[in-house]
Amino acid sequence: MAEEDTGVSPGKIHSKRIFLNRMDSFIGRHIGKYLSNCMVGASLEAPVEDEEQIEEESDSVKSLPVTKGTYQVVGTLGNPDAQKPDFAFEAFSFSSRDQLLEYLLDCDIIIYNITETPEQIDEASWTVSALHSEIGNFEGSKIFILLSTIMTWGQTKSTEPDDPLTEDDYRRRKAHPNFKDHLSLEKLVVKLGKTKRRKFTTYVVASGLVYGMEENTFHFFFKEAWLGSNPAVPCFGAGKNVVPTIHVKDLAAVLQNVIERKPKMNYILAVDDSKHKLKEIVKSISKLGPGKIQHLPEEDALLSHDLTQSDLDHLMVNLTLEAFFIKENFNIHWVAENGIVENIQNLIKEYKQSRTLLPLKIAILGPPVVGKTSVAERLAKIYKLHHIKIKDVIEEAIANLELKSTQPEIEETEETEEEDDDTGIKDAQDLLDQVRENMEQNGGRLDDGFVLKFVRDKLSSMPCQNQGFILDGFPKTYLQTKELFSVEEDEEEESTLYKSPQFDKLITPEYIFSLEASNEFLKNRVLNLPESLVVGTHYTQDKFMRHLARYRDQNTEDETLLNYFDEIEIHPVHIDVSQGNDAENTPVIEEIIKIVGSAKNYGPTHEELKELQRRQADERLAREAAEVAERERREADEAAQKIARWEEWNRRLEEVKRQEQEFLEAHSVPLRNYLMQNVMPTLTKGLIECCKIRPNDPVDFLAEYLFKHNPQIE
Repeated sequence: MAEEDTGVSPGKIHSKRIFLNRMDSFIGRHIGKYLSNCMVGASLEAPVEDEEQIEEESDSVKSLPVTKGTYQVVGTLGNPDAQKPDFAFEAFSFSSRDQLLEYLLDCDIIIYNITETPEQIDEASWTVSALHSEIGNFEGSKIFILLSTIMTWGQTKSTEPDDPLTEDDYRRRKAHPNFKDHLSLEKLVVKLGKTKRRKFTTYVVASGLVYGMEENTFHFFFKEAWLGSNPAVPCFGAGKNVVPTIHVKDLAAVLQNVIERKPKMNYILAVDDSKHKLKEIVKSISKLGPGKIQHLPEEDALLSHDLTQSDLDHLMVNLTLEAFFIKENFNIHWVAENGIVENIQNLIKEYKQSRTLLPLKIAILGPPVVGKTSVAERLAKIYKLHHIKIKDVIEEAIANLELKSTQPEIEETEETEEEDDDTGIKDAQDLLDQVRENMEQNGGRLDDGFVLKFVRDKLSSMPCQNQGFILDGFPKTYLQTKELFSVEEDEEEESTLYKSPQFDKLITPEYIFSLEASNEFLKNRVLNLPESLVVGTHYTQDKFMRHLARYRDQNTEDETLLNYFDEIEIHPVHIDVSQGNDAENTPVIEEIIKIVGSAKNYGPTHEELKELQRRQADERLAREAAEVAERERREADEAAQKIARWEEWNRRLEEVKRQEQEFLEAHSVPLRNYLMQNVMPTLTKGLIECCKIRPNDPVDFLAEYLFKHNPQIE
């Protein structure tokens, strides 16, 4: 194996500028955050063996005698509208590749990740070629690291059946058909790094399937297990293929070592020590939920909206790889050196924290008919919680016991190994017999011991631990509350003078809401209930009064179940439901939501999102249709108004004409009278004379006649 060249001179260590493409992607985000928190040269320290020293790693690194020895992570974003990550020193966008090259020349290390976005292959190919052509203009040495995928080994066969493939076999690697472009780029990067190594060093890091934090490809299985909507987590295919994997933080540590150690080996495998098969990985992830897997055809994977063809290719790969070089030459504080299966509990915690999938645990308490169930039902829908009603819990527990006692539980029908469930079946049958006997003796009711066991088992189940729960009206007494949530205290701890009682934090509600109302208000509410709701319940007047009296007796001021929560510092919130006097308890719901805040779980599922989009589309179409109808109505109204205005204008015009005609006629009477009296007689005589004489010029004759015989002249 070739020795590595650290390339770091003792003494002063300066900051280095790292370029990282697509800093907002899953891998880019975590690699960038990891490197931004590293000191230059930290991986060159001697390996830390003590666990306490590992936890204090950051302090020991800061104590190094270096100045400005940090990494400045800069780079591009896949989403131009995304905000710059907190760890990034600068986020860069470019309009031309010449602008990108100018930007890269200011960086000491360039990391190009092509595992998540194949569209970056062309850009990475141009970048490494352009940098190689600019070697003469480098102010210092530069490192180019291509973060590729083990899929370029997808169809490589080992020389010996049981021997794993190593870095020594990289020259004969054969890519999966969908990753031939990745392989071509790998060869180009290795080739360009062999010319002027002191000025421009290139590396290819072939990464296994990356997992960890909020998860990437494996997120589909984590989400299926967390939601628990199916009785088993799907495993595509037979699941007997070996999938090389690596935790995203371990991958970042490999890149850190490559940067600081500058090994002579140009091609490096980045995988953990696990040789797990796909079904083993999915089985371990299923512990987050139902704990079972179900084998489905590979083709069914493409029906999922959370898996791409590239994801399926990675999941179906069958490779046994051994990363000898990084184990022998690199200083890595492994997060999950043994892979997913051995570290699944830590990975589950990491997954929940990264995605803020925090279970919400609520208890709604109060007297009968105060509205506990209606409030719990609405809150369960809003926060997507499991609504825990005692009757349902008991029925479900008995049904499970009957099922388990009659047929053995076989988790995987295709497995060669089957668990021996004889002991579990016998225990289930014994418990079922005890429950039936107890119910017969108590007239169909169960003792508190059985009820508390069933409730405790329900609250401890993975669905309740994942999404959370809302307890509806249980427990009912101080003793029930203490027995349900308390845990046994150690003898050594009992010697302390004062301490709060120990309780099971996994199943104890974090929010306690006590709905309160006076007896008179509750009586009136019962009397106003519809008859359909009262039949067959304890809401009849006699039964209700007995239940209410029993509740008041069991929760006196000195011994109420709320006192227990006060003792463990989970102080109940008291809400008076009689203030709003709303049948649907809307003010109560609003007050609880204000106190609890927003839900800490997944948003709507794909189906719910499609339904929401469909409803929004229907609402939009209905709104558009209403707008069209309203516009047509307005246009019709405007047209009618225009016609009415036109008719009114014509009517008024006719009226004006009539009035003008009347005016003219009225003012023409004096003139007519004048003409009839003074003009017409003379004119008539003139015309008669003209007819008699028949002059050559009748007009001139008539004018002379009128002039001579004008009465005014006379």
